[in-house]
Amino acid sequence: MVQDAFPVFLTLFILIDPLGVSMVYLSLVAGAGLERSERRFVAMKAPVVAFGVLALFIFLGRGLINSLGILPGSLYVAGGILLFSVSMDLLLGKPKRMQGEGNNGGYGTDIAVFPLALPLLSGPGAITAILIFTSERAGDLAFSLSLTVMVAIILALAVFAMLGSEFIRRVLRRTGVSVIERIMGILLAGMSVQFVYDGLHLLEVL
Repeated sequence: MVQDAFPVFLTLFILIDPLGVSMVYLSLVAGAGLERSERRFVAMKAPVVAFGVLALFIFLGRGLINSLGILPGSLYVAGGILLFSVSMDLLLGKPKRMQGEGNNGGYGTDIAVFPLALPLLSGPGAITAILIFTSERAGDLAFSLSLTVMVAIILALAVFAMLGSEFIRRVLRRTGVSVIERIMGILLAGMSVQFVYDGLHLLEVL
């Protein structure tokens, strides 16, 4: 069981990528101009939302997408399109989708749901991997529960990584964070294109 669990955990860790997401978090909270308490709220809320999404797919995902006629490749394409819109905001220095009406309007912390929880922490890669794992162990409740624990551990690490990025933010200051925003924008753009490519490949379009 342990031998089977390690590769599953490693796969999910790579796909969820808590360290990489923490750098995106650093860029987003800087662009949205959130207060310290709001940044902490985002760092806590995003993994909780992502956990709910991934747990849903662990226990109900296969039946859900089958009933709706959604193919796994379609999730990749949709996630890629969403990520690309975020990458353009970071590259152009116009975080309008992330900031909303700012702190006064109360919409700045929406970045916890989009794009941090979806599609970064609970992206198409992680969802597809979960669907594959659960289909291989269909009806195995113990495996589903262990998979849920693995996801919880990885997302807990994401919380610590995002809170730790506050130290990096203080060290780099505004100029350094601005540079990171542009770099993450480029990387997210590449990731989004890769998602679309992988999705089209799964859909056998390419």
